[in-house]
Parts: sequence; C-alpha cells; structure tokens
Amino acid sequence: MPDITFYVLPSESTAERYQFTCKLVEKAYRSGVYVYVLTDSLEQSKLLDDLLWTFRPGSFIPHQLYTDNVPAIENTVLIGASNPPPQWSQAIINLSSQCPPNFQQAERILEILDNSEETKTLGRNRYRHYQQAGFEIATEKM
Repeated sequence: MPDITFYVLPSESTAERYQFTCKLVEKAYRSGVYVYVLTDSLEQSKLLDDLLWTFRPGSFIPHQLYTDNVPAIENTVLIGASNPPPQWSQAIINLSSQCPPNFQQAERILEILDNSEETKTLGRNRYRHYQQAGFEIATEKM
C-alpha cells in the first residue's frame, strides 16, 4: 500500500511547480530511491528533462526520458507518460492529470499541485480516487 502525499504550493505558477518537482527528484535520488516522474505528454516530459539539467547550478541528477526501455545505469530518474517499469515504482512523482496506472504497486506517490483552479480540481479528483481505494493520504501545504 503506497504512502501518498499531496504537496500544495501557494502560487499558481507552473514554473514553480516544476522547480519544486526538481527539488523532490533530487532529494529522492540522493537518498537512493528509484524515481519515476509521470507526465501527461512527451512535451511535458521533455520540459522537465531539460529543467533537471539547469534547475540548480552544480546539481547532477542522472535522468532520461522513458520510452519503454529500462536504462543501463541503475537508479536513473525516469520521466515519461506511460507505466513505470516495476523497479521504478519506489517513488512516483505525479505531474499528470490522472492517477498513476497500477498505483497500488507503488511504495510512494508524490502529487504536486500548484494553486491554480485547474490543477486543484484535477488534484481533488485524484485525492478522492485514492481515498475511495482505501489509502491514507497526507497533505503538505508549502
């Protein structure tokens, strides 16, 4: 049963949402956790892929777009819009508008919401879905 945490940011800025995502990715990677960032599209995946190279000077997080091929280097952060490979279900950072597929198999799901109405509405739908499935959910207001 996964631990599910919703992070609610105070601003409506998508850029701040992605910056916060990069910080969470870095923290999880440094702790040795396999991370999968779930997005809605290839374009969103590419945007995050580019941002992980530049979000903090001196930071290096091995990452790649996931195209159904498991990377040769273990613990590489994967970014994609499809199901994560089993090993990368330790931590799923969900930037998509849907619940992760097979979310019951994840160890941890991190939902990041900005304060825009659209993002909050989609987040509330996912929250209800997790709740109806019987999962406990934590909420962190940033």
